[in-house]
Amino acid sequence: MANKYVQMEVLLMTGTSFLAGNLVRKDDSAAERNYSEIEQLEEACWNGLVKMMLPEVWIEPPNGGILYLWEVKEAGTFLELKIGEIPLPVDGRLSLTPCNFLPFQVYN
Repeated sequence: MANKYVQMEVLLMTGTSFLAGNLVRKDDSAAERNYSEIEQLEEACWNGLVKMMLPEVWIEPPNGGILYLWEVKEAGTFLELKIGEIPLPVDGRLSLTPCNFLPFQVYN
């Protein structure tokens, strides 16, 4: 029987009121830099604030595993987060990212 791992794909839309909140930094020296809102959000994700910012989408692995943020990609209007126990490839037909599933829309 194959192991089943928790894998999540989260899209954070940029340019929304979600970014208006104060994001906590781990490094005080980083507060002196002038980051854009997108860069602040990306830094907050890498600092482990995803679970705190979005508790309703966080799924704890049933086997007691630990979830890791594997990748943060910036697109035109969103940040794409890939979270999981291990880095697995995402099936384009099941992806949330528009550029992945739009080519398959023709076949539906």
